[in-house]
Amino acid sequence: MKFALLPFLFVASLHAQTPAPAAKPAPVPKRAPTIANVAYGTHERQMLDFYKAESAKPTPLLFFIHGGGWVNGDKSGINAGDLEACLAAGISVVSINYRYSWQAQLAGVMPPVQWPLEDAARALQFVRSKAGEWNIDKQRIGASGGSAGACSSLYLAFHDDMADPKSSDPIAHESTRLWCAAVAGAQTSLDPKQLIEWTPNSRYGGHAFGFMDPNDRKTRDTRFAEFLEKRESVLKWIKLYSPYELVSKDDPPVYLFYTSVPAIGQPQKDPTHTANYGVKLQEHCQAIGTECEVFYPNAPNVKHKTIAEFLIATLKK
Repeated sequence: MKFALLPFLFVASLHAQTPAPAAKPAPVPKRAPTIANVAYGTHERQMLDFYKAESAKPTPLLFFIHGGGWVNGDKSGINAGDLEACLAAGISVVSINYRYSWQAQLAGVMPPVQWPLEDAARALQFVRSKAGEWNIDKQRIGASGGSAGACSSLYLAFHDDMADPKSSDPIAHESTRLWCAAVAGAQTSLDPKQLIEWTPNSRYGGHAFGFMDPNDRKTRDTRFAEFLEKRESVLKWIKLYSPYELVSKDDPPVYLFYTSVPAIGQPQKDPTHTANYGVKLQEHCQAIGTECEVFYPNAPNVKHKTIAEFLIATLKK
């Protein structure tokens, strides 16, 4: 028995001499909003959270729109790193929920993308109406978000002002224009003809115009061929809601962050978040005279390496 125990004892002694791996640091808990679940409309999804940066003078604001393809996701999905970096730099933060496109579709609203995009604009106007109470600089508001939230941010950045000074609703008097936008994995176009030329295996966008079963969110990306075939029937809506269609020379600077390298005209591993979207929008913006910076691995002429870096530099300039 003594000899039988020796191998075990030897192995045990080796383990005793081997230092244990260092424990991973505990994740920093996401801070609670200064004011949570503020209603900017009557629907249960029309809620936002406000994080206040302490300052004696009005602060710039990060206006965050969550991703999820306009069919899921939540305002709690704001990146903790961006949130903390902005607050530390004296930039307050708002993160919004909005009505989903499938909810619009069930309600008979066409195109379904109308609800999430109109909610983004309404929430922005609401926040501006709170500028005095929340100590916000109405001018210096930058939008951010990932994926569908990025597309919504670019929609706001490029759209003409939707303020209605003649409205009986004082919130509608507020501007929807931005100081800047900084986004991740943005879909910059909702035109299937463009998308198939940029990225042959494109599959995203049809649900924005009703090519989806609203009772089954898994069908979101399954009807691109039909979307492309019936493009002419929804072209008027594409012109109204696709960020690429809205760019003009007077638009604010935008920053687009991607994790993949672009390859125009080639199938992509993740066609829904490919950098092809970014470089094609950048070409378009440069031709028009609008500032557009695109980050991807080894991208040329990059001034800012992160979304937070761009936002802080631009909002505090």
